[in-house]
Amino acid sequence: MLPFSYALRNLFRDQTRLVQTVGGSALVVLLLISAVALNEGMDSVLSASGSSKNVILVGKGSEESIERSEVHLDAETAVATSIRGLDSKLGTAAVSGEIYYQAPLETESGHKDQALLRGVLEKALLVHTKVRLLDGRFPGPGEVMVGHLAHRKLGVTAADLALGKTVKFGDAMFTITGLFEAPGTVLESEVWFDRNDLATLTQRDTLSAITLRLDQAELDDVQVFSLQRNDLELAAMGEDTYYSKLGVFYQPIKIMTWVTAALVSAGALFGGLNTLYAAFAARIREMATLQSIGYTRFALFISLVQESLLATLTGTLVACLIAYFLLDGRTVPFSIGTFTLTLSPTVIFTGLATGVLLGTIGTLPPALRCLVPPLPKALRSS
Repeated sequence: MLPFSYALRNLFRDQTRLVQTVGGSALVVLLLISAVALNEGMDSVLSASGSSKNVILVGKGSEESIERSEVHLDAETAVATSIRGLDSKLGTAAVSGEIYYQAPLETESGHKDQALLRGVLEKALLVHTKVRLLDGRFPGPGEVMVGHLAHRKLGVTAADLALGKTVKFGDAMFTITGLFEAPGTVLESEVWFDRNDLATLTQRDTLSAITLRLDQAELDDVQVFSLQRNDLELAAMGEDTYYSKLGVFYQPIKIMTWVTAALVSAGALFGGLNTLYAAFAARIREMATLQSIGYTRFALFISLVQESLLATLTGTLVACLIAYFLLDGRTVPFSIGTFTLTLSPTVIFTGLATGVLLGTIGTLPPALRCLVPPLPKALRSS
């Protein structure tokens, strides 16, 4: 076998080729890391947003979108008094009738963008147990409470949605009195209004949905209630099931992310192969000389793979560093909220595996072309 130092020295023989190889592999790895992180982040926030202990009641025929759902106000009281085994605190059943609305919201700075609005009463905290008030208090009339990632959804700075600031919805101004978190869920990107305020502004006398939290009761009990009360025209589904269906809805976006990454990666990969073909073709006589003094083709192939792996793994390291500084912890807004990009073990392993494959399988075609010619012919090559 050739010494490892031989591959290391050859790596720096052509610095232009080295930069091209490292840069191409870094681009491929970075794109795949980004694609995996995006898909993993979206899946994570959707799966964390739904609780297996929560059940959502929506109007029949509106199971695909809560925003289009209409539920009569009387249904909230009927649910709380008719279904046994619901969770409760201090005698208050964990039943929250809510209004979901997506509309432009304007900040004091004049910036206006789509926001996710939720009209709630204080008992919503009995249902959404991940919500924690970071500062301030729950909103009353003329007030709102914002998730700590709502500014990312609106495209403004956190200071624009600080306590004491005002936001404008329609012709009404609302003071921000609370800041909350709900780690890993879409709730963190929402703006919570007093339910009566939002009902007035949106001119609706119905709820969008009723969310309830189970204790001893089961989903079947809620479904039986919805079937018995045909007058309310309700459909029951688990909260986790609802968000799983949303994941299927966003599947085309995930596929497009992979397709885009694959196309750009293919271009970078073919460019890298051309570079290797040119580099190895210029060394056919060198490889033949080494064979003539006793080194086998297999030993030469291993040396070429080592050389290529050094370059591609260097590119992988560069890509991981770029991803760490530019991607890790960055929040990405999408239609129903935001999600955070994380360099999880799966993402890092994908990057490392890509670098190894580029250095081994990507080296195979140009290396074989360099080593396959018969020794006499190879020695005569220019």
